[in-house]
Amino acid sequence: MKEGKSRKRKRSKHGKPQNQHKPLPSNNAGQFHRQEEPEPKNPSSSKKPKSSSFLDKMRARLSGGHFRMLNEKLYTCTGEEALKCFKEDPSLFDMYHAGYQEQMSHWPEQPVNIIMNWLKDRSSSLVVADFGCGDARLAKNVKNKVFSFDLVSNNPSVIACDMANTPLDSSSVDVAVFCLSLMGTNFPSYLEEAHRVLKPNGWLLIAEVKSRFDPNTGGADPNKFSKAITDLGFSSKLKVYK
Repeated sequence: MKEGKSRKRKRSKHGKPQNQHKPLPSNNAGQFHRQEEPEPKNPSSSKKPKSSSFLDKMRARLSGGHFRMLNEKLYTCTGEEALKCFKEDPSLFDMYHAGYQEQMSHWPEQPVNIIMNWLKDRSSSLVVADFGCGDARLAKNVKNKVFSFDLVSNNPSVIACDMANTPLDSSSVDVAVFCLSLMGTNFPSYLEEAHRVLKPNGWLLIAEVKSRFDPNTGGADPNKFSKAITDLGFSSKLKVYK
């Protein structure tokens, strides 16, 4: 389950930023499930050795285990520590994102698609900062100018950095995006950085798994989280729980 949030920074008549924040609207495009592939009509051409099938399952299990280990690490360390870890061993970043994509493939809806649709419904002149961009899918699928940030860069379009310290100028972007990327013990500093780089009346879009906002399972209290966001300089415009 996912939660979408967007927030808007607004300047008062006297020029002082007020807090406005507008979570993304849900597209309610329906539920989709991964279908099983039909059995081939020609058994002789599709037989797969049992040993190979077993090895594939074991590889998938090991990959899932590594992903969970890295995921736990990213949630319990600072962004600076995570950046250092991935610099020392860049293969861990690839391993994490391979597991991430595998997990996402089973979801009925991809939160990044909701953000894409939100942007496509608005002017392509809006400048976007994508915090924790992963494979930069957002930048590849919208016409907007997108600054893509993550801990490791595997292509020239992604800027590797600690998301608490981006190279963007203050009040230089219209939209700041956090799509499943509010990780690390210092994630509030990422939101402070988003507020710094956003123009007055800019938008902050947040999409997170619902468990991140369930105090019963160790997540943040959603009301306290919203208050903390508004205390930064935003006002809530929309929240969607799915």
